[in-house]
Amino acid sequence: MKTLYLQAHMGASGDMMLGALLGLLENQQAFIDEVNALGLPGVRLAVSPSVKCGVTGLHASVTVGGQEEESHDVLDHPHDHGHHHHGHHHEADPHHHHHEHEHHHHHDHGGQAYHHHATLGNIRQIIEGLPVSDKVKQDAIAVYGLIADAEAQVHGKLVEQVHFHEVGALDAVADIVGVAMLIERLAPEDVLASPITTGFGQVRCAHGILPVPAPATALILQGLPVRAGQIEGELCTPTGAALLKHFVRAFLPMPTMVIEKTSYGMGKKDFPAANCLRAFWGQTEHTAPQVAELSCNLDDMTPEALAYAVEQLLKEGALDVWLAPIQMKKGRPGQLLTCLCKQEEAERFAQLILNHTSTIGLRVCIKDRYILQSRFEQLDTPHGPLRLKISEGHGVQKRKFEHEDLAAYAKCAGIPLLQAEREVQRYLKDE
Repeated sequence: MKTLYLQAHMGASGDMMLGALLGLLENQQAFIDEVNALGLPGVRLAVSPSVKCGVTGLHASVTVGGQEEESHDVLDHPHDHGHHHHGHHHEADPHHHHHEHEHHHHHDHGGQAYHHHATLGNIRQIIEGLPVSDKVKQDAIAVYGLIADAEAQVHGKLVEQVHFHEVGALDAVADIVGVAMLIERLAPEDVLASPITTGFGQVRCAHGILPVPAPATALILQGLPVRAGQIEGELCTPTGAALLKHFVRAFLPMPTMVIEKTSYGMGKKDFPAANCLRAFWGQTEHTAPQVAELSCNLDDMTPEALAYAVEQLLKEGALDVWLAPIQMKKGRPGQLLTCLCKQEEAERFAQLILNHTSTIGLRVCIKDRYILQSRFEQLDTPHGPLRLKISEGHGVQKRKFEHEDLAAYAKCAGIPLLQAEREVQRYLKDE
């Protein structure tokens, strides 16, 4: 399976993603020319070699009318970060700190001045009008929607009320559309990433001084595995977080894979660690997704409390939860609670089990999981519609009606459930 693995040990931003993915292409200049020919007003993408801690990679920079967005980390020790942040901001601007990895030191103010503001609707119109595929448009609109939703929550506004400064908005559109185009061009069968490092400390923006990760970034990162890391400063931007959340299937340590190519998307700032997003392109050795199996032995909970714990774990998104009777030491009867979840969510579900049960410890086992891919079709009958679940894969196909729909059919028809099952099977054959 062709796999793209992104190592986000120094966070991620839109231009770092651009640089990392662009480094995997053979004809990089042709892609740069394609982005610059999209017709985004005043937008220009430039790519140059960059060296961090002795490692060479690509730094991608986007200008809008000759201007670039920039930001500052607020450090306890004032070294080389003493420039003023430009307040390109109105109501809510998710990209007022969009290029915290870049920290550009000069702007071309002799070019076109951009002081207009745009809504999410305006941004959607711009994206829909670009000469790119429908898939790229859908991905780009979805990513920008994540950012707009987060900004709306941070500022207590409806999404339609959030306004983005045109420089930041078009800058982000170029990053997001460019990454979506690269993903389409590379066509990985699977996209994985490491847990995301956010950095820590504070960042100065148009609103003032904000904590790291910035509020919008923190909202976008909800549900993903993150860590602060050892670097003081803002490492993950709203755009970087939204791109990772949209495109990455799972966040986990690097799987076993045959690496065919490695590339580095560089940030602008210098840190004790190489400021880069590393991309691995290669072949994974097996395609079976891995899951975490968490289990614990319980002998001091009531049946009602156990049922409630199972209900909460399923409500939180567990793949499956079950109880099995066991005999514990000294002949005590007990229950074995087992929870199946995605590998990257093992820590979250471990915390839930510790919260909702009496156990003081649990076991975690990582296992391969072969599954059939399922879809639903609807069968119309005289007693109402029935959902048919079709599961396929590994040369196997299985079809089964949803129990709730069958029960409703039997109740409506005034017949036993087994008779209802026989009748709907006849309808299915007629279809």
